[in-house]
Amino acid sequence: MLKSARILVIAISTASAGLLLPLGASAAPVGPHASLCAAGKPAVLVHVPAVKAPKGSLSVKLYASNPATFLEKGKYLRKVEVPVNRSGPIEVCVPVPAANGRYAVSVRHEVKGEKSRADGGGFSGNPKLSLVDIALKRKPSLAAVSFEVSGKTRVVPVVLNYIEGTSIQRVS
Repeated sequence: MLKSARILVIAISTASAGLLLPLGASAAPVGPHASLCAAGKPAVLVHVPAVKAPKGSLSVKLYASNPATFLEKGKYLRKVEVPVNRSGPIEVCVPVPAANGRYAVSVRHEVKGEKSRADGGGFSGNPKLSLVDIALKRKPSLAAVSFEVSGKTRVVPVVLNYIEGTSIQRVS
C-alpha cells in the first residue's frame, strides 16, 4: 500500500473510532506483523506518540477483555516486542485471534533492557496512573481500557507514563 494511502486508512480508522491523529504523526507500522496493519487486516495498530528515551525495547501485550485473565502473568493472547531507536511516534502492529472481538492492550518501555524504575508503561484507553496504583499493583478498570476490533485494523493510541521523582509523568 502506498504510504499516503496507509496514512489515509489510519486517519479514517482513527476518525471512525473517535480518535483523531494528525496525519504527520503516523509512522510506518513495525514488528513482525506490520504487513497486516499496512493492509488494513484485522489487527491492532498501537500508536505510541513518544517515549522518554530512544533506546531499549517496547513490549506490547494483547489481552482478551476478560477480568479473570487481564494482566495475569502469561495470560496475554499476543506479545510483540520491538527495539526502540527513536523518540516517537512508534506504531506496533499486533494480530488479533478473531476478526471481531473485545480486547485490551498494555505497553511497557524497558529503557535499559531490563526492568527498572526508568521504565515506562501505559494501557489502551490511557487511564490515569498513580504511584499508589503502581506500588499496590492495582489494575486499571477493564471497562476503561477495552476496545472493539471489527474486521479491520483498529488504531489504539497509548500514552506512556514514567516515574519522575514522586510523581507519574506522561510522555506524548
